[in-house]
Amino acid sequence: MSAHHSFDVLIIGSGLAGLTAALKLAPTHRVAVVTKRGISDGSSNWAQGGIAAVLAEGDSYASHVDDTLVAGAGLCDLEATRFTVENAPAAIAWLQELGVPFSTENGELHLTREGGHSHRRIVHATDATGAAVQATLSQLARATPGITFFENHMLVDLVTDRQLPDHKAGVGSTRCYGAYVLDVDRDEVETFSAQHTILATGGAGKVYLYTTNPDTATGDGIAAGWRAGCRVGNMEFIQFHPTCLYHPNVKNFLITEAVRGEGGQLKLPPHLGSHRFMPDHDPRAELAPRDIVARAIDYEMKRHGLDCVHLDISHQSPEFLNEHFPNILARCAELGIDITKEPIPVVPAAHYTCGGLVTDLEGHTDIDGLYAVGETTCTGLHGANRLASNSLVECMVFAQAAVKAIGTAALTPHPEIPLWDDSRVTDADEQVVISHNWDELRRFMWDYVGIVRTNKRLERAAHRITLLQREIQEFYSQFHVTRDLLELRNLVQVADLIVMSAMMRHESRGLHYSRDYPDLLPEAKPTILVPPSR
Repeated sequence: MSAHHSFDVLIIGSGLAGLTAALKLAPTHRVAVVTKRGISDGSSNWAQGGIAAVLAEGDSYASHVDDTLVAGAGLCDLEATRFTVENAPAAIAWLQELGVPFSTENGELHLTREGGHSHRRIVHATDATGAAVQATLSQLARATPGITFFENHMLVDLVTDRQLPDHKAGVGSTRCYGAYVLDVDRDEVETFSAQHTILATGGAGKVYLYTTNPDTATGDGIAAGWRAGCRVGNMEFIQFHPTCLYHPNVKNFLITEAVRGEGGQLKLPPHLGSHRFMPDHDPRAELAPRDIVARAIDYEMKRHGLDCVHLDISHQSPEFLNEHFPNILARCAELGIDITKEPIPVVPAAHYTCGGLVTDLEGHTDIDGLYAVGETTCTGLHGANRLASNSLVECMVFAQAAVKAIGTAALTPHPEIPLWDDSRVTDADEQVVISHNWDELRRFMWDYVGIVRTNKRLERAAHRITLLQREIQEFYSQFHVTRDLLELRNLVQVADLIVMSAMMRHESRGLHYSRDYPDLLPEAKPTILVPPSR
């Protein structure tokens, strides 16, 4: 018999958004934090940059808002942007109170500046801010009595009215009562019931062949929310980082933009004459904005049928490289790449999901009792392109808002939730089919729905997604669920949402670039998808 757990609040995800909510709820609520691997295996732990907040003299909320709106290419929600910016300093102060070891100078927080920001406003802990924040919050949360962690537990589906015995067919969900969750170690699906459920599962970078995201970024919350009846917004806007190390044994290692800032040149491989190609695409060459550099690399790779291009910084002295890029120098050396003498193989990589479940300023989704925070959401803050270092602050500001809403919400009677039907068999061929479909999905998403899009490519992707969805649904309905099957099911659903959104946008704006619609439409409108069940 599978286990049944009951809590006041169920939080799915243990990154900055989930842990912020857990720590703020724990004094007054019994909180469960479900995370599909370890507590620190999400994207928050990987964030290198920092957290944006107006703290310096001469800076202003209006300036931070304007910078965000410019980066978002006219698509940011003004109210959500102001709300985030105005609550950011308090979020930083809270982290300081908890003991996060931010970098300081002369006793004050050291503020750095990143692309798109008009002032120094990035609070950081050297170049590993996410890890410092995550380590501090994880330690505190583990020591907090009101929080129970369920590691190696993966969301299967949300429990809504549809799972109840007396639910009428064809009627959409109105309330969330918890979730079905796979205990990976015990290989059993457990039932979690809760007055309030918070989705904080991060983004969906693993839908692409190349990504800077950890393996956990499979869009679980976005897919589950959509299946439950939540609207999804702006899924066509996937932010790509231009230069990720290309190596068969290493995934997700970023080559910082500072390498280009210090004179690194992007070149074609030797058999194509080691031609430096960025001046062909933009007068700013390697110092053009991220999206332009990523599009140029993508163009050259597709034109020449390449797996990667080369980033050459070998004209700088070994002493210079050791001083400025010690981690990159050491990591590449471990892999047999001497960057003092040879170029670094690089490829663009999916970096951040700007769209997600549509929420209001309190983190409410379209379903009562269900909230979403962090990269899982579309709050309106990021618009068509996220401004650097606005992501971690969004996690905290909206987690705090959701906690406040939960604190004032009225209690509702909960029905008896049916236990999971685990009579399905395990199929011997399941694993090979899953791995094959996973590889196919990530490759055609990269080729057809990546940095540069066309109508024909999107149609090809949509056709393949339809075929994959049928096959995966057959597996899901007949066979015993596994983490790999659940992740593939979610990735295919997210891929479908990205393609549908991209096909609806007949312009090029922000991170969505279409060869068939290269111009900007006069009015910026979000792309909102409504589930068929609503």
